[in-house]
Order: sequence, then C-alpha cells, then structure tokens
Amino acid sequence: MVLGQVGAQGMALVGCGSAVPAISVSNQQLSERVDTSDEWIVERTGIRRRHHGGTTSGLAIEAGLAALERAGRRPDEIDAVILATTTPDQIVPGTSAVVQDGMGVTGGAFDVNAACSGFVYALTVAHGLIAAGAAERLVVIGSETLSKITDFTERGVSILVGDGAGAVVVEATDGPGQLLSYRMGADGSLRHLLYCDHGGHLVMNGKEVFRKAVSVVVESSQGALADAGLTADNLDLVVPHQANLRIIGAACQRLGVPEEKAVITIDRYGNTSSASIPLALVDALESGRLQPGMHVLLTGFGGGMTWASAVLKWGG
Repeated sequence: MVLGQVGAQGMALVGCGSAVPAISVSNQQLSERVDTSDEWIVERTGIRRRHHGGTTSGLAIEAGLAALERAGRRPDEIDAVILATTTPDQIVPGTSAVVQDGMGVTGGAFDVNAACSGFVYALTVAHGLIAAGAAERLVVIGSETLSKITDFTERGVSILVGDGAGAVVVEATDGPGQLLSYRMGADGSLRHLLYCDHGGHLVMNGKEVFRKAVSVVVESSQGALADAGLTADNLDLVVPHQANLRIIGAACQRLGVPEEKAVITIDRYGNTSSASIPLALVDALESGRLQPGMHVLLTGFGGGMTWASAVLKWGG
C-alpha cells in the first residue's frame, strides 16, 4: 500500500474539462444486440445510457483543451501530459504523445495504466512531480474507448462499458494545496478477475470483482481520510469510480457516508474506467454540487486489481 500525506509543496486543481462521443446508446438499443432489457440493466447496475465512439486520443485532447480553457492556461505553460488509459490508440507510441501534440503542449507526456484506478494514480504521480520540483503545471487526463475491446454478444460486460474522457489542470501552490492525502494499492494475484489480452475482449468475474471492490474501496478511503486528519463525517462529497450503482451504495454504507453525498453519473455514461472519476468531478462542478472549501473523496478500483483513494479540499 502506497500512502501519502502532502508536504509543504501543495498542488491545486485549477481547471477541468470532459468529453464524450456524440453517439448515446440506450439500454433498449443495446438489447437489440444482446439478450438483455432496460429493466434488467437498471436494476443490476443503475445504467440507463452510455456513449460509444471516438478515439482515446481524440477524447483526451478535447477534454484536455476544455480543462485548459477553464483554467485560463495556455498549452505552452504545461510541463507534461499524464494520460491514464487502458485503451491506448496503439501499443507504441504511448497515446499521451498523440494527446500532447494535439493539445499543442511542448512538455513531456506519458501513459499510466492502472485500469479504473488510473486517474487517481495519475493525480498522485502529478503531485509527486510537483513536490519534487520537477514540474510546475501538468494536465492529468483519464480517457477510454472501452467499446472497442468489448464483445457485444456477451451480456456481463457489454451492458457496462462507455467511452469518454475527463481532465484536470494541476499546478504547484504554496502551502498544503487541495490534495490532502492519498492511498494506492494493488494485488496482482487477482488479475484474473478482470483482464483483456492483446487482440481480445474484456473478461470479468463480476461477482468476485464486486466483493473485492467494496472491501478495498472502504479500506483505502478510510486510510486516506485518516492521513488527512478527517473522518467520514467531514466529507461533503464522494466522487467514486462509476462501476456499478450497487458497489457505490455498499461502499458508502460501510464508510458511514450518506449515499446522497456520492456523485452519480453511471446512469448517463456507464463504466468509463479511468475516465469515470474525472467525468464525475466535472459533472459535480458544472451542476453546482462542488463548492469551495468542500472536503471531497475520490476513490476507485480496477483490474490488476488496483485501487486508489485521494482526499481533496476543493479550492474553487
């Protein structure tokens, strides 16, 4: 378990943006391709629609540029692009290089693959670069096109996946900044529960993923809260990975957080892996739910298995 309490050099989140493909696929439309129904999907997952299409780089560029615009920053002010993804456009080069070029950034670029935990992993890596004095300002993006690695004749996974991207601009700031603490972990012995081979499709043991996911989300969330000197009672908002509404509900219950404090976007976007947390963060900001001074928990889990949680004090 990697844990971190932020030191003297803080990190602020100064802008965020999102992007989803134009094609929105309803449960009814999906039922024309696989043996399922709207009622069955909603009851078991909470999903009503999802977006399919685009490319990982294209969605990432759109989200990244939107985040820059909201932050009031120029591409030439960015030291690096960190892209969290499990669905790169190519094996080589890293898709972050395509995104860097498309955004007009002159700094570095690299990919992070921690599956659905990827965005929080990337956010903590960004903090590490800032704390080390290696960077002043970065763009952190989660972008996925899971529909391209999904077998739409197989009900278990095909009803879940969506495509999209979310991005944040982060920069160094004096004092503690907004990122208060984080916890990251992995258990490679469980990699068989959720995987995709080269040239293959996503494979998932849904029952075992559910069981393990709730446990690691609760454990890492409690650890991150303790590192920040907070309890669940101090939380104003939870921004979880949008895997399944039941998982979110179970995790909130075990954490002692009212479910109404959780940001829910799975009904509109489905499971977008590393893009789900930043998409939900943007949704909370644009809907007015995210306000300055709020304590916010980001938490996710994914294939590997990996998990990660981070506590923020939102600065506006």
